[in-house]
Formats: sequence, C-alpha cells, structure tokens
Amino acid sequence: MKKALLRLRRLLPPGTLCLDPHTLRRNSSDAWMASALPDAVAFPKNTAQVSRILSFCHHHRIPVTTRGGGRGYVGGCIPVQGGLVLSLVKMNRILEISPADGVAVVQPGVVTERLASAVKSHRLFYPPDPASLKESTIGGNIATNAGGPRCLKYGVTRNYLLGLEVVLADGTVVRVGGRTLKNRTGFDLVGLFTGSEGMLGVVTEATLRLVPLPPTRAALRAEFSSVEKAAAGVQKILGSGLLPCALEIADSFTLAAARRVIPKAPPCDAMLIVEFDGQPAAVKAELSLASKLLHPSSTKIVTAHGDAACEKIWEIRRGFSYALRDTGLVKLNEDVTVPRGRIVDLFRLAALLQRKHGIPISSFGHAGDGNIHVNLMAPVGTRHDDPRMHRILDELFQGVLGMGGAISGEHGIGLAKKPWWNVASTPALRRLHQRIKRALDPKNTLNPGKFL
Repeated sequence: MKKALLRLRRLLPPGTLCLDPHTLRRNSSDAWMASALPDAVAFPKNTAQVSRILSFCHHHRIPVTTRGGGRGYVGGCIPVQGGLVLSLVKMNRILEISPADGVAVVQPGVVTERLASAVKSHRLFYPPDPASLKESTIGGNIATNAGGPRCLKYGVTRNYLLGLEVVLADGTVVRVGGRTLKNRTGFDLVGLFTGSEGMLGVVTEATLRLVPLPPTRAALRAEFSSVEKAAAGVQKILGSGLLPCALEIADSFTLAAARRVIPKAPPCDAMLIVEFDGQPAAVKAELSLASKLLHPSSTKIVTAHGDAACEKIWEIRRGFSYALRDTGLVKLNEDVTVPRGRIVDLFRLAALLQRKHGIPISSFGHAGDGNIHVNLMAPVGTRHDDPRMHRILDELFQGVLGMGGAISGEHGIGLAKKPWWNVASTPALRRLHQRIKRALDPKNTLNPGKFL
C-alpha cells in the first residue's frame, strides 16, 4: 500500500498527500475514545482532486475514510483499516449566498457557525445548530444528518439540503437534487447520501436552503424540583399549541456539575429552556403563555428578550459538556431518542441504571423531539471496549428500543454503536443496506470497518 500511496502523491499537487507521523496522529481519531493511524492523509482543494484520489484508491483497493472537523462522538472518521484519510478541511469556501433564491452553495469544509454568521448578514437564517457548530463542518453535518436544539421547529440538516455534488467510490462525479425547493425528478438521492456516514460517497458541494431570519427571539429558563415535573412541562407547552424553536431539559447530575464551573447555573434538580422566535408581538405572547403554563409546577422562571439576553440563558446549556468533562470522569455520550411521551420513562431508566451499576449518569438534551443525551460518567482510564460499560449501554439501548425509540438521533452509528446495529435493525433492513452499499461501493473502499 505504501508504494501505491507514494505513486498517488506524485499525481497530486505538492503538499496534498502527507505521510508524516504528526499529521497521521492528528487525523487518527474524533471526539470518541478510540483511534487508529492511517497510512496517509490527503488534503484536496477541489472536486477534481477528490475524484482523482477516489479513482486511484478504488483501483488499488485502498481504504478511504473521509474526515471533516473530527468532532463526531461515535468514531465515524477513525480509519480502522488504515489506508487513506481524506480530509476535506481545505475545501472550505462559501461559493454563493443568494437572497433571491434563498440558497447558499458551500464546500464541505465550511464550519457550521461560519455559514450561519455569513447568511445572517443577508437577513437569512440557516437553522441547524449542532452543539459543535463552532468546530463541526457542513460535510460532517451531512454525513451524520446532524441536528441540534432548533430541530423541534426547524428540522435537521436533511431539511435544508436541496442539492449535492458527490464523488462516488470509483471517482465518478454526480449531482443530485438541485437548487429548487421542490424537485420530483427521480429518486431522493440527496436523502440517500445524507446520514450515510461516508460509506456511499464523498460530498464535495452542497446547495442549502435558507429561510428568512426571524426578527426577534425570546427565551425562558424554568427550574423544577424533579425531572418528572420538567418533563410534564414539555407536554404542557406542546399540548397548548405552542411550537418553540427549542425546548431543552436537564437533570440534577448535569446541573450539579454545571454549578461547579458555570456562573449563575441554577440551584435546582431539573431545568427547561424554552425559546421562541418570530415577529415581536407573537414572540412576546408565546413567551408569556409558556411562563403561565409552567409557573404552577416550577420553582423559578427567568425570562429573556433579544439575542444578548437569550445567549446568557443558553450559556448554561452550551457549557454542560465542558462541565461534565471537568468532573474528571470519562463521558460516554449517547444520543438516544424516544417518543416524546416516553421522556419520563427514559430518565427513570437512566436513574435505575445509575443505582444498579453505581455509575453516575447525566441526562440532558432536546426534550421537544425526544432526543436525549444520556452520558455515562465512567471512571478515569475507562476504555471504549470496557465490558462493564458495554453491559450498561446494552441495557440502555434495549430499554430505549423497547420504548419504540432509536439508539442514535444525530450522532450516527460509526464504531461506538456498531455492536448494537443488529439489535436496532431487522435482517431485511440490514440486507437492504448491504445491497445499496455494494451497488455504490462494490470494493468496499469507503469508510470500511464501520457498521456495514
């Protein structure tokens, strides 16, 4: 393989293909706890170079693992079979922002927050907001169909993809979808590549739908004496006909960790953050109604109007992951999803697992769509293949599936959840996945070793 990669380097512009140990190590892992060294790392700058690289690797059967910002939580970009890491960080241009059409055209290496800021100056809005938006890339968001707090009202990444340019495993370049909001020409191939975790093709350009920027926003933080009361508040709000743009929940362990490092973190056992956006009069009325609905069961409600005030409320939520890391424990981040009516059952399951196994568990996340981050806080030195953690996760996932839920809402399967792929899918569904994989990647060179 080394000789073939040296030949490939000669076919590319100088500096495109790197084999030095430092670059290999830097591209061997993501935010999960495992890693594997590639044999080389490529940094293409355009679609033609990606096509040349994939064609060469397809011919020589060299494994290719595509990489974006490297902020995934499931080991999706770890090159477990070595070969080539295809890093798209240098394909980072915003090619077009069209207010008239309501679209942006971007390369995959564009950081999510950068795009959101760029379109905001045109009074436009790109809603998907994963927690890692300051580091994650649009290409990585597409690979995992990333979401975030605003999913409740606005949907996930797939809802904003109009068209893609994709390089297939053999180097063929195809365009799927287009730039119109409606397009019923052929199969939904945009949807096929979205969430495919780099196993079906490499996205080199995306045409994204933008919406008008809401004129104003307002939020509230409601504090509760129990997570059951907070979860009941979720049903009160949504049952009233209100549709917040975000509706977040947090449990007592998470808030206790936050209080140690985040100024003004609330002294309560459960919390909701509810945000509304839109026209000023409507937002004011919606926030007022939400406050009235939550007041009888909450111990305190804090409201905020406008960007600056709302961001102060969100500082607490965005600091959860960092606060949990500061506990000194190893955070195993699981993004399970249950039907919204089963959120209380999910928190009860987490509490049961905590008592049974003696492992602290932090649960918080997107209450409005049932996507909760259940974090096992494991002892220092815990490895990804620890049998005890595996048993706890097995009970968690079995319980979630028993509620009609899913083992991943936005992180994907990757390596971390590969042991539960067969549990979460039927034989017929697995055969269908394999048929699609063989059709598009017959030599299995794209991100091999993952759940397929």
